[in-house]
Amino acid sequence: MTTITSMTTTTTGHRMLDDFLTRALLAGLAVALATGPLGCFVVWRRMAYFGDATAHAAILGVALALGFQISIFLGTMLVALVMAMVVSVLAGRGWAMDTTLGVLAHSALAFGLVAVSFLPAVRVDLTAYLFGDILAVSRFDLAVIAAGSALVLGLIFWRWSGLLTATLSEDLAHASGIDPGRERMVLTLALAVVVAVALKIVGALLIAALLIIPAAAARNLARSPEQMALVAIVIGGVSVWGGLQLSLFQDTPSGPSIVVFAALIFAASTVGAALVQRLRTN
Repeated sequence: MTTITSMTTTTTGHRMLDDFLTRALLAGLAVALATGPLGCFVVWRRMAYFGDATAHAAILGVALALGFQISIFLGTMLVALVMAMVVSVLAGRGWAMDTTLGVLAHSALAFGLVAVSFLPAVRVDLTAYLFGDILAVSRFDLAVIAAGSALVLGLIFWRWSGLLTATLSEDLAHASGIDPGRERMVLTLALAVVVAVALKIVGALLIAALLIIPAAAARNLARSPEQMALVAIVIGGVSVWGGLQLSLFQDTPSGPSIVVFAALIFAASTVGAALVQRLRTN
């Protein structure tokens, strides 16, 4: 009887993973776990363009991975990491970052798109990499995404205090014996990993939106950094679920649908926060 029950449970579990919607939801929730707290630091540090440049570089990583016949996850993560490190170095040397990030982001995207055209033997749908294809997530993809998200969560949890102190004030970080450059590198590594795992979910053009919008919405609802990180995770998870439902019933593209749902939550939280503030002042 126990054996039969075990076999039934195992079969049920396999059936759940065989359901592409279940895999898509699990993958999206895993990414939301990582983008929630990381997105808070992106918002606090005003790193929106930084995240955008790193995400756009992922397309160049896809092209290089296809050209050298290596894992696309590995290729995108390496190129994203190089881009993030270059941006960090330039920021440390006082470059005008808005212009520099604009040049780097669009150049990396263009180089990636052109590089793919030089691979006639490789047939690839770039739309999936630009806007995501969460409904095509395989079991292996799900395992990679879960591992990457766990790594990011571990990094942020491990360095939470140092990251938060360096974000508040580099002078305070130095006084506390914390190296702001080290904390910046932790964020750089975390961002590169998130770009690599989120590429399959929302695509290179929308990764920054998944990082920023849930965190920005959470800022309207939270009263502490820790609370903001948790609320951002919840908003990201709800956005994934809502976007998948919208995609399923209205036949809309899944990646943009997730971002649209997140944007609607942001709009509602902003209006709600404004109304609460007005009621308090009256």
